[in-house]
Amino acid sequence: MHVAIVGAGMSGLSCAAQLVRSGHTVALFDKSRGPGGRMSTRRMVTPLGEAHFDHGAQYFTVRDPAFMAQVARWSASGVAAPWPAAGTGAWVGVPTMNAVVKDMADQHDVTFGWHVRGLVRREGGWHLAGEMADGERSQKGPFDAVVVSLPPEQASAIVALHDLSLASTALAARSQPCWTGMFAFEDRLPFKADTVREAGLISWAARNGAKPGRKGPETWVVQASPHWSTQHIEDGADAVAQALLAALGEALGMVLPAPVVASAHRWRYAMSTGSNLGALWSASSKIGICGDWLLGPRVENAWISGRTLATQMMARTPQEVA
Repeated sequence: MHVAIVGAGMSGLSCAAQLVRSGHTVALFDKSRGPGGRMSTRRMVTPLGEAHFDHGAQYFTVRDPAFMAQVARWSASGVAAPWPAAGTGAWVGVPTMNAVVKDMADQHDVTFGWHVRGLVRREGGWHLAGEMADGERSQKGPFDAVVVSLPPEQASAIVALHDLSLASTALAARSQPCWTGMFAFEDRLPFKADTVREAGLISWAARNGAKPGRKGPETWVVQASPHWSTQHIEDGADAVAQALLAALGEALGMVLPAPVVASAHRWRYAMSTGSNLGALWSASSKIGICGDWLLGPRVENAWISGRTLATQMMARTPQEVA
């Protein structure tokens, strides 16, 4: 098969790897400028030099034996390392969180900066309709099958015209938002611990520079609770950054110095409660969907979902997938 995968995050790349190992051809498309998805790293220029912020997933854990083998390979190649400050069994990408996703993406044909808007069925094949960052529109194809590796709200919008059953399942899932603050300081904050959990409106805060392989100025990432993020989902980024900065000061029990950089990012689709579906595949429409929301809000689950979908696709007879 020649397969198009919409979304080059953890689940999409995991699916791609499994399909390629079985002899299929895969092309991935992602609207972001580079690899990461919700494991992205933000880079900012500051008076103290470039600062890096892991503003999506903060770490990942390992339970599944197959994922454990993958993490062992990342560890051996130096793109992942344990981070005990986040708890026993916590891992991070090195030197940035998106390093593991970049390692996966480097092995595939990935087009970044191309936003898929919809699917077109023509002459027995699938075509992707989308546009570049400059607004130029085009179509890619034909493909024998399409995999959508996106949050449920976005996945449903893309497949709704072509597979109502898949779209309905995605519509039943709901993602929770997360506002994330990013702050750089001239000096190290005099707080002993490197992480803070469940403090006021803060769900999680971490000294980003304390992770293995990090360099640059003192940086903190602050993630608001789903409840607070929902209440303030349409607030301006500057106002949110100030609120999260004040909450960080309260959580650390100190008056914070003025940061050299303060910014906020809104993850509109950050987490879902998950399900036990694993992945979705329709042999009739030749459309599949994968993502952590089909299992649970963990990085490992995204990887497992992509692998599960590839297995389902390959289990079909040649007549079903031709």
